[in-house]
Amino acid sequence: VRLQASGGGLVQAGGSLRLSCAASGSIFGINAMNWYRQAPGKQRELVAGIKSGGNTDYAESVKGRFTISRDNAKNTVYLQMNMLKPEDTAVYYCNFKSAFGIRDYWGQGTLVTVSS
Repeated sequence: VRLQASGGGLVQAGGSLRLSCAASGSIFGINAMNWYRQAPGKQRELVAGIKSGGNTDYAESVKGRFTISRDNAKNTVYLQMNMLKPEDTAVYYCNFKSAFGIRDYWGQGTLVTVSS
């Protein structure tokens, strides 16, 4: 399975971006699709996740601003990011994971830069 992330870029504070992550290959058994981010000098952190049943989870810092969604027909997960802040600047990675992490796939990362 290959994950291709896209949609990053440069945006002013208060702006919006939509990230996409498309999977090629079979994602049978994948039950969680996640977005992580890593800012310079910081550890990678979980931003948002969506389970196969549709349940979603968000980091406190993005609640109310970011929305994760999925299109099962396209094997794609999205991250709609609104009201962006400079502290959202990071490389964003998508991650598809099966139960117990037996299958664990990562995208290449897409850079989001928010200017003040």
